[in-house]
Amino acid sequence: MAENGTLVTEFVLLGFQLSAELQTGLFFVFLLLYLITLGGNLGVTALIQSDPRFQTPMYFFLGHLSFLDICYSSVIVPQLLETLRTGKRTITFERCATQFFFFTLCASAECFLLAVMAYDRCVAVCNALLYASAMTPQTRLGLVAGAYGGAAVNSVVRTGCAFSLSFCKSNHVDFFFCDLPPLLKLACSETRPRERVIYLLAFLVIATSVSVILISYLFIIRAILKIRSAGGKAKTFSTCASHITAVALFFGTLIFIYLKGNMGKSLGEDKIVSVFYTVVIPMLNPLIYSLRNKEVKEALKRALSRMKVSQADPRTVARQTPLSVGFLRQEDWSGLLFPPPGDLPDPGIEPMSPSLAGIMFQNFKFSAVIL
Repeated sequence: MAENGTLVTEFVLLGFQLSAELQTGLFFVFLLLYLITLGGNLGVTALIQSDPRFQTPMYFFLGHLSFLDICYSSVIVPQLLETLRTGKRTITFERCATQFFFFTLCASAECFLLAVMAYDRCVAVCNALLYASAMTPQTRLGLVAGAYGGAAVNSVVRTGCAFSLSFCKSNHVDFFFCDLPPLLKLACSETRPRERVIYLLAFLVIATSVSVILISYLFIIRAILKIRSAGGKAKTFSTCASHITAVALFFGTLIFIYLKGNMGKSLGEDKIVSVFYTVVIPMLNPLIYSLRNKEVKEALKRALSRMKVSQADPRTVARQTPLSVGFLRQEDWSGLLFPPPGDLPDPGIEPMSPSLAGIMFQNFKFSAVIL
């Protein structure tokens, strides 16, 4: 219901209420960040799929994290870019509910997946000899399926609770996408029962994921402390540094948004923080996992070198090919033990005529038949 008592069929996303010049500048900034997000995460996914060295549990989970980051950002940013470019702020009730559903699905799945990745690191560090038998392909699929399944249940319940409310105060959403806090401000029906369910689910998702992560890292720290050499400790901890950074960024912003509720913070603060975890963090994740990972950097260098070779002129490649790789060039023959073909002495053998060669071939066939 809107202010005049009619049923709400669309919402108006107020977004960033700035001047036209600033909105144009924001459009190009968000477009650049979105393209970097797509390029980085698609690049990580392609690298994992193409390189046999990355067919391990850790990179299997990292590939799913990149997939979620692409989906996570794509649910929000195209709508934001359309608003900034055209000024069109309306969104239908159904599209708003769909956006909220997939946003909640991706956010919840990423929470669970980060917990799964912490458990994977715990098994790799604490039980290195049993790691391959513990993290079988079936186990990996089961963990990822559990993450997506739990996220789907959470998303269905939260979306049902949020969009079964009556909206009669206004249809103007003071946000740049359909998120929960601004939508609850528009409800005219009693929101506390549903709000309790919504925030309880958010607390369970975050608390469960954070608990698994903390327990996993307690075991990891205990295992690291048992290592005698300082170099071994640093090398073991470095395998977890990227994951710790991603966890701190992602869960820090989620806790700020959802677990504080509506107490003591404005929607302006929510907008800034939401831009960070819907636009910036999906862009940073591939950089975090690639710049701090020696294997990824080396694989990226190999992929770039292969691309350069495939795009180069074959004659240029032939001239630059080292002696150990391919055939020798004419100018390189002079340094060998044997002279080049042009300098070989004439053996004095005249080439055989075609008729003589035919007679010899017939005699050879006749001898073969007798034998």
